Amino acid sequence: MAVIALVSGKSSGVTCSALALALASPRPSLLVEADPAGGTIRTGYLSGEGSAAVGMHRLAAADRQDTLAREFAQHFVSLDRDLTGNRMLLPGLTDPSQAPSLARTWDQIATLLGVMDQSGYDVIIDAGRIVPESETRLSTTAYPTPLLRRADAVLLVVRTTQASITSAAPAVRILREELSHNGTGADALGLLLIEEGSFSSSNVQQELQTPVIGMLAWDPDTADVLTHGNFKRTPKALMRSARTALDGPINELVTRRRIQLRPVAMPAVAGRAS
Repeated sequence: MAVIALVSGKSSGVTCSALALALASPRPSLLVEADPAGGTIRTGYLSGEGSAAVGMHRLAAADRQDTLAREFAQHFVSLDRDLTGNRMLLPGLTDPSQAPSLARTWDQIATLLGVMDQSGYDVIIDAGRIVPESETRLSTTAYPTPLLRRADAVLLVVRTTQASITSAAPAVRILREELSHNGTGADALGLLLIEEGSFSSSNVQQELQTPVIGMLAWDPDTADVLTHGNFKRTPKALMRSARTALDGPINELVTRRRIQLRPVAMPAVAGRAS
């Protein structure tokens, strides 16, 4: 249904936010841990369940053997505790040193995520902290830049604190330039705010000159569940706000951009010879 990438300028809760969106989706969802620093959901939220034989770190080898398309879905694990749902995870790297091996595979992964989108999935990408190549471009060797270039929306996760807003400013500039020149347009970029501090959404939007697309509640109890798998606590406010953000402004952004980017069929000219 949509391909949405979450990023940050500095550690701002991207993984927790991405997991909340994936779990809150009323549709089938696939959470992709593409952070080059490595994945944490399998050892955190899933409490170490599942085999290390599957995950992002195995896809480069599958690509080299020309078996990536066939094996792709075999690397998904269930995010649903009862294993009966349709929320899936593509676990991330187990070691940051594995990131360069995927440099030639990100484009193929982006294509396969497009297939998941067309199959009715909300695809949520946790791309972690951005890795710039220059002041205006993202790295294509140390970062999953092709996933951002082809996403319906790229959401910069920012806490409503001065420190987070300040660290987000350079990321806004780089992402805007990257998406404008190499992606589907700078209008794919938006802010996903975590309401931790005292700044209002209008304050943040004005300071970063970027639209606020969604708001996530500051909810440490739920964040603890999503980060550490502490299921003695019941997820509440964060999950409600994630569902509201996904079904409301995020979905509206995706729909609007798809309409704008849809190719316009040229009308046939009467009497033209075929």
